[in-house]
Amino acid sequence: MTEGPQVDEIVSQIGPKLRAVRTAQRYSLQQLAALSDVSAAAIHKIERNGMVPTITTLLKLGTALDVPVRYFVEEDEQPPEPVHYTPRDQRPTVYTPHQGLALAGITGSYRQFQTAAAMATVTPGASSGDKLMRHPGEELVHVTEGTLTFRVGDQTYPLSEGDSLHFSGEVPHRWANEIDRPARAIWIALRNG
Repeated sequence: MTEGPQVDEIVSQIGPKLRAVRTAQRYSLQQLAALSDVSAAAIHKIERNGMVPTITTLLKLGTALDVPVRYFVEEDEQPPEPVHYTPRDQRPTVYTPHQGLALAGITGSYRQFQTAAAMATVTPGASSGDKLMRHPGEELVHVTEGTLTFRVGDQTYPLSEGDSLHFSGEVPHRWANEIDRPARAIWIALRNG
């Protein structure tokens, strides 16, 4: 049997790793709770090693933070990736809770870089829902085909092919494809700091 780190050692690193990635992405406990559907109290306990999370909880947190579950239980930290190349036919699927929105990643890990971007395809009638969204960082959307309508604050922006919209995620916003054909866009999330 090969010797490796003790299970307790690996488990003891989950909390600090969760706190590190949460603070790097500038989420408060409450913001991460809203994104992940894990209570702020549970996240706080996990970060302080007062609770060992279930695999379901780790999946929810990893999805919300855009990190794989293995990030929390890796034995060795990998050195930061200084360059990331994404071939056209190897774009990873990026999780989104929104029906009718498909995202194909074109950037490296959001844990290591300040920017995450994807090629987005939005089906007719799809939207982010009636509730306005708010989050840290910025968004930049460049429409390459079709149209998308954004509401940012009190203003509505109809975007057609070639149009771009750059805004602070702190401003309440929503999006929709209100026409009868798919829209495509390059969608970029920029982290603060």
